[in-house]
Amino acid sequence: GPDATIVAGDTAVGSKTDTPILDVPAAVSVVTEEEMRQRGVDNLDEVLAYTAGVSSDIYGSDDRYDFYLIRGFYQSNYGTYRDGLPNRNWNFTGSRIEPYGAQRFEVLKGSTSTLFGLNGPGGLVNAISKRPQDQAFGEVYTSFGDGHIETGTDFGGPLTATGDWSYRMTAKWQDGNNGEDFTQDDRLYVAPALTWSPDAATSLTILGDYNKREGNTSHGIPFGSGIDPDTFLGESDYDAMDTEEFNIGWLFSHDFDNGLEVRSNARYTNLDLTYESVFPGSPLVSGSSSIARSSLGVYGKSESFLIDNQLQYDASLGLFDSRTLIGLDYSHYDITETRDDGTASPIDITKPSHCGRGCVVPYRQLIDNTEIEIVGLYAQEELTIDERWILTLGGRYDHVEQTNDYDYDYGGGFLSQGTDAVTDEAFTSRLGLTYKATDEVSLYANYSESFQPIGTSRAFLAAPAEPQEGTQYEVGAKYRPEAVDALFTLALFDLTQSNVTQWDPNFTAQYQLGEVNVRGVELEGKMALDDRMNLTLAYSYWDAEIEEDILGNAGNRPQLVPEHLASIWADYTIPGEGMFGDLTLGAGLRYFGPSFADDANTIDLDARTTVDAALTYKITDTATLQVNATNIFDKRTVAHVDTFSDTAYYNDGRTVRGTLRYTW
Repeated sequence: GPDATIVAGDTAVGSKTDTPILDVPAAVSVVTEEEMRQRGVDNLDEVLAYTAGVSSDIYGSDDRYDFYLIRGFYQSNYGTYRDGLPNRNWNFTGSRIEPYGAQRFEVLKGSTSTLFGLNGPGGLVNAISKRPQDQAFGEVYTSFGDGHIETGTDFGGPLTATGDWSYRMTAKWQDGNNGEDFTQDDRLYVAPALTWSPDAATSLTILGDYNKREGNTSHGIPFGSGIDPDTFLGESDYDAMDTEEFNIGWLFSHDFDNGLEVRSNARYTNLDLTYESVFPGSPLVSGSSSIARSSLGVYGKSESFLIDNQLQYDASLGLFDSRTLIGLDYSHYDITETRDDGTASPIDITKPSHCGRGCVVPYRQLIDNTEIEIVGLYAQEELTIDERWILTLGGRYDHVEQTNDYDYDYGGGFLSQGTDAVTDEAFTSRLGLTYKATDEVSLYANYSESFQPIGTSRAFLAAPAEPQEGTQYEVGAKYRPEAVDALFTLALFDLTQSNVTQWDPNFTAQYQLGEVNVRGVELEGKMALDDRMNLTLAYSYWDAEIEEDILGNAGNRPQLVPEHLASIWADYTIPGEGMFGDLTLGAGLRYFGPSFADDANTIDLDARTTVDAALTYKITDTATLQVNATNIFDKRTVAHVDTFSDTAYYNDGRTVRGTLRYTW
C-alpha cells in the first residue's frame, strides 16, 4: 500500500516478498485504507468485520482486547502482527492496534509458522503502518456521536527538493465510550515517521508512536437473568483497561543491483497496563436477585525488542526464475505482572447500588516476572517455471526459552515462590504450488504447519504438556479480471491442531483437549466496478469438531465457532453534476450463524444479523461530511457466555457517528 481502491494487488504477508496476490499459494485478504474509510472503522474488530474466514468481536461487550477467530481458531494472542513483526499479548499485558495509524491490514489464512514462527493454525493479521510518501498530502477531521468526539490529522511529504528525505505525522485524540453507560474509550495516538532514501536502491524508515488508551473491562449480566443487558454491575472506580505504549523501530532495505537484496525490520516496545475489574458471580441464595461479586486487578509492564533480518536473491536461467529468501529473527520480552484477586460487596441486579473502590477487598497477590527469548531461522524458495508454475518450499526452526520467577501470597501466611523454566523447539515446513492458468486466473494448493508453545503456564496443567502443533491442507482459485478492478478468491481447507489446551469449567486447572479439526470453504470478492460503485462479498463455512478430549467433549463443536458466516457491503456514488456535491450511499449486512458458548455444547448462542450503513456528501473537492451507522436496527443477542461466572455478554448496539474531513 497505500492502495487506490478497495482492491489490493500485491502483498508481502504471504511470502515475506513483494508478490502479486494471484501468485501466493495461500488465501490472503487485504483491507485497504479506502475500505476502512468507507466503513468508518474504529477498531480491529470493525476492520475485519467483512473479511472471509474471520469472525471478529467474538466476545461482544467484552472490549478489553481485539478478539477474533480465523478459520475457527482463536488468534488474538499470537496472530496480530505489525509491519511483519509480532504484536503479541502475553497473559493480560497487551495492547490494541490503532486503525488510523495503518494504511492497510493483511490477513494470511492458515498455518503460518514457517515464515512467522509462533502462531496458531488459523492465520494472522498484519497491520501496515502509515509511511512517508513521495508527494505532499494532508487531512484533518473531526468525528462526533453520542458520547463520542475525536479529531485527528495525517500529513506529510518530501523534506528536500531531491526527495531523499520525507516525513509523515499521524495523530488522533478521542474522548468516547463503548456505547453504554460506565464505559470509556479515550485515546491519544501520535505517530511520526521519517524516511531517508539516498538512491533508488536504499531506503530507511524510522517509525515511532505513542499510543495511550483509557478503556473499560468486560461488562456483562448474569446469564438468563432477563435484566437490561446494559446494566452495570461493576464499580466505576475500579473499572479500567488502561494502556500506555511507546514504539520505535525501523524498516531498512538495500538492493545491490545484482539480484541480491537485504532487509531489516525492528521494533522496541515499552508498555504499561492498569487493569481493574469487578465482575458478577453467583446468587447469594438460589433465586435471589442479590449476587456475589469478585474483583481482579492486574498491573503489568512489558518491554520487548523484535528484529527480522532477511536476505533475498533473485536469479533467472532459461525457463526458470528463482527467488530465494533466508531470514533470521529474534524476539526478547520482559514482562512483570502483579495480580490482585479479591471480592467486592454483593449487589442487587434489579436495583444496583454501587459502593465504590472501598468495597473491593483483595485476598491474594500473585507476582510474575517472565522473560521470553525466541530465535527463528527460516528459508524459502519460490521457483517459477515457464512463467506458469510457481513452486514454494519453506522451512523454519524455532527455539523458545521462557523463564518465570513467581512470588505468590495466598494470604493466611501461605506463600509460594520459585522459578519455572521451559525450553521448546520445533521445525515447521511448507509446500505450495501455484498454476497460472491464464494471466487472470491462478489455481493453488498448499501444505503448511504451525507451532505454538504452552509456556510456563504448563505448571497449572493437570498433566505434562507438549507444544500445540497444527497442520493445514488447502486448495483454491483466484481470479483477477483485466477488464475491471476486482479480485475473487475461493479456498477449501482442512486444519487440525493437536495438544490444544483448555480450562476446566471451574477454571481450576488446564487440560490439553487433544485435537481440534476445522474443514471449510471461503469465498470472497472485492470489486471497484467503476468510479461510482464498490462491492465486497464474503462467505465462510466451518465444519468444526473436537476430535480428542479428556474432558468428554469429543465429537462436539468448539465454543464460539459458527458453521456459517456471511457479509456483503456495497456503496454507490451519485454524481452531483456541478449543482450539488457527489453523494455516496453505502450499506452492509453481516450474518453470524448459531454457535455454542462452551465446548460441552450445553449453551446455545443464537444466530444474529446486523446491518450497517454509510452516507458521504462531498461538500467541495477537499471537504466531505460522512455519517456511519453500525447495527442500525440495534439488534442485541448474547454473543458469549462466560461459564466461570455464568455471565452473558451481548453484541454491541447501534452506533451513529458523523465525520467532517478536509484534505489537501
